[in-house]
Amino acid sequence: MASTSLLAFDLGAESGRTILGQFDGQRLQFEVIHRFPNLPCRVRHGLYWDVLRLWNEMKEGLRLAASQAGRTLASVGVDTWGVDFALLGKTGTLLGNPRHYRDPMTEDIMPWAWQKVSASAIYAQTGIQFMRFNSLFQLLALAREGSPLLKQAERLLFMPDLFHFWMGAEPVNEYTNASTSQCLDPRTRQWALPLLHAFQLPSHLFGRLVQPGTPIGTLNSSVIEETSLPAIPIIAPATHDTAAAVVAVPAQGRDWCYLSSGTWSLMGVERSEPLLTAAAQTANFTNEGGIDGTIRFLKNIMGLWLVQECRRAWQREGKEWSYDELIQQAEAAPALRSLVDPDDASFWLPPRMPDAIAAFCQRTGQAAPSDPGGFVRCALESLALRYRWVVEQIEALTGEPIRVVHVVGGGSQNRLLNQWTADATRRLVLAGPVEATALGNLTTQLMGLGHLKSLAEARQLIQDSFPTAQFEPRPSSSWEEAYGRWQGYLPKA
Repeated sequence: MASTSLLAFDLGAESGRTILGQFDGQRLQFEVIHRFPNLPCRVRHGLYWDVLRLWNEMKEGLRLAASQAGRTLASVGVDTWGVDFALLGKTGTLLGNPRHYRDPMTEDIMPWAWQKVSASAIYAQTGIQFMRFNSLFQLLALAREGSPLLKQAERLLFMPDLFHFWMGAEPVNEYTNASTSQCLDPRTRQWALPLLHAFQLPSHLFGRLVQPGTPIGTLNSSVIEETSLPAIPIIAPATHDTAAAVVAVPAQGRDWCYLSSGTWSLMGVERSEPLLTAAAQTANFTNEGGIDGTIRFLKNIMGLWLVQECRRAWQREGKEWSYDELIQQAEAAPALRSLVDPDDASFWLPPRMPDAIAAFCQRTGQAAPSDPGGFVRCALESLALRYRWVVEQIEALTGEPIRVVHVVGGGSQNRLLNQWTADATRRLVLAGPVEATALGNLTTQLMGLGHLKSLAEARQLIQDSFPTAQFEPRPSSSWEEAYGRWQGYLPKA
């Protein structure tokens, strides 16, 4: 068959990429043709996404794609992080910049919400873990402060929905991203209208849900004029970045879990139905929508945010270290000396991350790291131990064993973390592909175009096209001792 060209936009919490994919019927190849930063903008006490600048960068990506692929492009699709949203007025006008999920307006919103609807009732209707930044809590924070934007809004679009709409698509809500909002019922795969009504939230904001792989429009005239592209189809991929990454997990059988590793770590398993038990709620696991009717039963973990924020703190002080240099320093630091709970609230948005890590160690009676290698080693070893805890929780909650951990995303390049994950979890780790989110985006578009018939075919294509690295667990009593000690630093139930 002739080669099929596709365009994917993959926007993460730190950066965005424009990716040109080529499918020849047997293999998938890709090229990153444009990279751009994605930095939040602080205004007084608020934190916002600079969506207009992002949109200009995306149009530049479209222009570059026009020069390389032009009229041979078969489709385009966007994936981003979850939960954050834009509010639109009657004519589709953007009502203010979307809030960043780390915006402080939601700091105390969950106890306030539980006074109106209990936590157990919310979980029973949504199956989503309680995190203050969930879309539900962002909306409740706007309602509590009497936001005029919420009163004027006619439509809510999640971030990829917004960019698709600006490209020329219908103003719809793609299912996998909508499923992160805590406004969706995972059993019916529809909006949780009884919950929205109980909170007196305007349910008209929530639009038609579409499944991954659905054609939702074509590039509009203004985009065509600015980019010189033809009216190519817009296909909604799995628009939530984790959902897209899980599509690209090159797995077989059932005895595996995925670990989408980046700023956040998302660790879980695929199921055919949500798991809404009291034990799942107590462990704060989430049920998010996947492709082909699957449910992603998973846990959010703070992830490489700790390392990224340490590096940023040192950069502000004039100390420039690459990630490779920091990994080398971490490898040389003392093993399992200082450990933290990566999900501790003090790491959410601290003024200086190394100080927050040192303070946690002091509170728990440990020696704090004294140099960059020690801080990075502390963060990575603590993540590996957190991964073991999550794996064991998944096995206990589902009753199914996990023998393989598939690590995908940018963090799969971190050989040290991969090996320590194998050692800590005592399970085989298979790492790769690195660009899993973009590849999941592209393969979902191929499904929408009819070139792939199922999720199994998509995963086989990934296996055929991209290698993985293998990390065998190394038995060690040191990791066992550290795991017992680390569990003592977790919040008491």
